Amino acid sequence: MAWYGKHKRDLPWRRTRTPYRIWLSEILLQQTRVEAVIPYYERFLERFPDVFALADAPLDDVLKTWEGAGYYARARNLHRAAQIVANECGGKFPRTVEDLLELPGIGRYTAGAIASIAFGVNTPVVDGNVTRVLCRYFGIREDPRTSAAQKELWKIAADLLPDGRAGEFNQALMELGATVCLPKNPRCLLCPVSRDCVARREGLQNVLPVKRAKKTLPHKVIAAGVIFKRGKILIQQRSNEGLLGGLWEFPGGKVEAGESLVECVGREVREELGIEVRVGERIVAVEHAYSHFSITLHAFRCEFLSGRARAASAQRFNWVTPEELGEYAFPAANKRIIRELVKKKTRLE
Repeated sequence: MAWYGKHKRDLPWRRTRTPYRIWLSEILLQQTRVEAVIPYYERFLERFPDVFALADAPLDDVLKTWEGAGYYARARNLHRAAQIVANECGGKFPRTVEDLLELPGIGRYTAGAIASIAFGVNTPVVDGNVTRVLCRYFGIREDPRTSAAQKELWKIAADLLPDGRAGEFNQALMELGATVCLPKNPRCLLCPVSRDCVARREGLQNVLPVKRAKKTLPHKVIAAGVIFKRGKILIQQRSNEGLLGGLWEFPGGKVEAGESLVECVGREVREELGIEVRVGERIVAVEHAYSHFSITLHAFRCEFLSGRARAASAQRFNWVTPEELGEYAFPAANKRIIRELVKKKTRLE
């Protein structure tokens, strides 16, 4: 903690103990680098300064403000949790780990972080950074993702807590992992606890924590249609559940065996919207990776031919002008398509 007091980064959520702001920062920091989080954190607070503002906002507004931060289930859970806190708890966040765990999107780590930092509860946290520090310092040679190792790590983290200073200690431990005890080539010469570190003593810094072999990500080929009708483009909104829930997209889907990209677009548009289109030139091919799979998304310009559009698999659809596309929240791969549309505007009109 002495080291932390001298060397901690000046991050905006460390200047407050307001539970709403601590909660927001912890949700944003899930699977996202600190440097990337800061602008989203500040933009989100400007748009939704407190839990009541967030609870009252339409989900579309929340998703649009979150756009680009990724892992959109976080935004949907954030919105649902805000409504619970605002409407059922009078705007006051639960103060215990057990009660915080009842809120959507809050797991054991996030509950511990909010409880210890915002409310001073004497409870530990174990995230990726803490896991790395503890595995190296104590020489834990078991895969930290096993249930037995997790149980041991949480017990160690709890035993280390100084009474009354859990929030500060938890942040110090996470900061040590984020800035010194790095995943590769840790900066041991700068580490305040390197003298007693098992990994440092035995030369295991780049071996611990034990890592599982990476699996090859499945790859999917997707074809989508940018459908034009009288100067407007058809977009549809995904259901609120599942990957990219609540976001808008250009209609399309996975290419089936033996099917061409053009045939896929025509079939998907027919199945999803009940309309016929003429599939024209390819606008762009986008490579994108998610956490468990990767895709190549081929987007084609299409002209509406016939039929009455209906939302078969989506929540709803809209016909919008190209200028209005920026008002809707799209996944990253679809935003690449929009950028190409802007670049090719004169040719596509």
